[in-house]
Amino acid sequence: MMARTFPLAGLLRLRQIHQDQAKGQLAAANAAVRARAQDRGTALTSLDRSGSRVDSAQALAAVAAARASSRSMLRELEALETRSRMDLERAQANFGAARARTISLEKLEEKHVAAVQAEDLSAEQLVLDEIAANARHLRGNQR
Repeated sequence: MMARTFPLAGLLRLRQIHQDQAKGQLAAANAAVRARAQDRGTALTSLDRSGSRVDSAQALAAVAAARASSRSMLRELEALETRSRMDLERAQANFGAARARTISLEKLEEKHVAAVQAEDLSAEQLVLDEIAANARHLRGNQR
């Protein structure tokens, strides 16, 4: 007789927990990529809006320094965005692997449930057949 509960239920639950964790990490990585892209967009907008009215050599030097600083900040933001995208790719791969591990166990569980149901139906059919045979036997003896 087959076990009523799925023997790998504990492992399946653990895999589902790992999948949920990977899903959370994927969501966080997506949020980080969006935030870095928004930061870079904000910096570009700020750089485009900055006035470059130059009245003197000092103003020219200040504008040049501000633009150099902005370019440096923009490069840092681009590097952060690149790193965030790499983290996102890693999180996507981890989630895909976790999902694949979970799916394989879920399929085994489905097969187990189907086998238990088939066994139950078979046992029920045996009981019904026995009842029918006994009823025929009793009717045959009463005649």
